Amino acid sequence: MENIEPEQTPFAAVATQTSKIQRHYQALLDQATPYVLYRWVGTAVGLSFFFLRVLLAQGWYIVAYALGIYLLNLFLAFLSPKFDPSNDMLDNEMEDGSAGGLPTKQDEEFRPFIRRLPEFKFWHEATRAIVIAFVCSWFEVFNVPVFWPVLVMYWIILFVLTMRKQIQHMIKYRYVPFSLGKTRYGKSSTS
Repeated sequence: MENIEPEQTPFAAVATQTSKIQRHYQALLDQATPYVLYRWVGTAVGLSFFFLRVLLAQGWYIVAYALGIYLLNLFLAFLSPKFDPSNDMLDNEMEDGSAGGLPTKQDEEFRPFIRRLPEFKFWHEATRAIVIAFVCSWFEVFNVPVFWPVLVMYWIILFVLTMRKQIQHMIKYRYVPFSLGKTRYGKSSTS
């Protein structure tokens, strides 16, 4: 006896193929997770190709500006804590009217730094944005004529204004957002 499969609708066939591609893509991402340096080198190479494309084509400055704003936003989320202690103190002061003090509960004593945007998601979103910007740089509809020096100055001003708080915090507490194998106190993070 022959097994006759029921006819698949075109929508079901597309959904099946899309699901298969998504699973394969997720498997590739899972395999790339431990290779932090190689992932970031690949992203830097992709960004270099995009900048080279914009420089040689002398256009698509608005795409480069939009990419710069998006990457700045991702970087800010990467440097920011998920739970901001200054906001928590303000909330506590508003509730009980006290001006802050020593922790009264055991769970208030140690709060490790948890990023608002984890490193892998930062890398994935940045890489995806660079690929999209690179693809957009090949379509003339995205080549909006702008005076690029104004965009560069505006981006620098925006960078300074948005990063001022993070830079002051890093200087004040000698915080380094990237672990190079040693903790703040000079001991190895693996021991």
